[in-house]
Amino acid sequence: MFDNLQDQLQEVFDDLKGKGRLTEDDIRVAMRRVRMALLEADVSFKVVKGFVSKASARCMEADVLESLTPAQNVIKVVLDELTNLLGETDARINLRPNKHPNVIMLVGLQGSGKTTAAAKLAYLLKGEGHHPLLVACDVYRPAAADQLQTLGGEIGVRVYRGEGTDPVKIAKEGVQCAIDNLCDVAIVDTAGRLHVDEEMMVEAESIKAAVDPDEVLMVVDAMTGQDVVNVVETFSARVDFDGVIMSKMDGDARGGGALSIRESTGKPIKFISSGEKPQSLEVFHPDRMARRILGMGDVVSLIESAVKVQQQEEEAEATERLRRMDLNLNDFLDMNRQIRKMGGVGKLISALPGGDKMMAQGQVDEHALDRMEVIINSMTKEEREKPDVINGSRRARIAAGAGVTVTAVNQLMKQYAETRKQVKKMMAAYGDMDQAHGKKGRPKKGKKGKKGGSKMRRMPGVGGMSLADIKKIQQMME
Repeated sequence: MFDNLQDQLQEVFDDLKGKGRLTEDDIRVAMRRVRMALLEADVSFKVVKGFVSKASARCMEADVLESLTPAQNVIKVVLDELTNLLGETDARINLRPNKHPNVIMLVGLQGSGKTTAAAKLAYLLKGEGHHPLLVACDVYRPAAADQLQTLGGEIGVRVYRGEGTDPVKIAKEGVQCAIDNLCDVAIVDTAGRLHVDEEMMVEAESIKAAVDPDEVLMVVDAMTGQDVVNVVETFSARVDFDGVIMSKMDGDARGGGALSIRESTGKPIKFISSGEKPQSLEVFHPDRMARRILGMGDVVSLIESAVKVQQQEEEAEATERLRRMDLNLNDFLDMNRQIRKMGGVGKLISALPGGDKMMAQGQVDEHALDRMEVIINSMTKEEREKPDVINGSRRARIAAGAGVTVTAVNQLMKQYAETRKQVKKMMAAYGDMDQAHGKKGRPKKGKKGKKGGSKMRRMPGVGGMSLADIKKIQQMME
């Protein structure tokens, strides 16, 4: 998503950087190219016209043209306007802590990913400490309730299916089921159609009136393009939803719909989803998305993902081993698995500045982790715990067991050695920080007596990880 737009905008900025001082003609030419790039990305013409008009006016101001770095100021202007276009600030769902249950209703066209989005939203809320219930109100699509039941079972969330074919009755009973089972959130999955029709709208209005939802979210397929604006406007007029879940952000469409919705309808994008896994639903951050579109990466989200993975793991013993700078191949394997939980090498690299371009050019081997895991699993327990015992003959045996060459095993051992060196470097930096604060550098006990310390300290190498450190990881994975 946005790959072509990102490439074209990067070309515009590169040309501006090569000019040094900029004239008004330079700005006009650049803004004309930006306009064409946005239109080719399937952004609404009306939205593009307003965007370019605002950006051009700001770029023509004296503090931009007469500055020492006018090209950088132009990039900042485009970044600011793109952020404004996407929504300026994060838009969160509004859950009332004293109400049980809060009701969230999902609407949208068939095929937009509503049912999957309902399960992903339940998974996200469950991870935040809520007790959600899924309510299956799609009585038309074959096996829709079965799909929701399966997804609910995978994430450990109860699903209310009800009986009969009256979706309004099922929705009301589902909310009552949430009350009876002390669930604090009820997520109502409604039926969709292949296109907007009166029957669907009346049904959505009836369900909304029956359950009085605290939040109505529309699920939109990001691959629909700017045509989605018409659909969203129709739903907004009839159902008056509160925000959008943009699904299938990992597709190869041009992405113009995502850039058009906020400006055209006034409705914020609240979540985006890339992939099929339950954890793939993310809170939408307009500023971070704008930076990614301009090729600046999203390192903040990367670090947040890393911290979240570590909070779930709570591997105190492995953390203590790392603090003693005694990294073995079991730890190395765990680190690789954590990267996979964060979305894999592809997501890790794409979050870095210029990472999307590297992925598009095929410079990143997304299967490197799989090969590493096969090789390590071919080792004995002693070899994984004491890598120094792995000599030439053992490497030949490991290679044969993994079905790879000895060269591949040698490469893995080299990558392990480099990672161990990086961990030592970062742990030493933590030790210096602890000493500066009068601490001994050991994990402290939390309120309940559990080992842990700060969140960043429990994720070795993330809190103090620089861009150079992250790029080092990238090199080790290639």
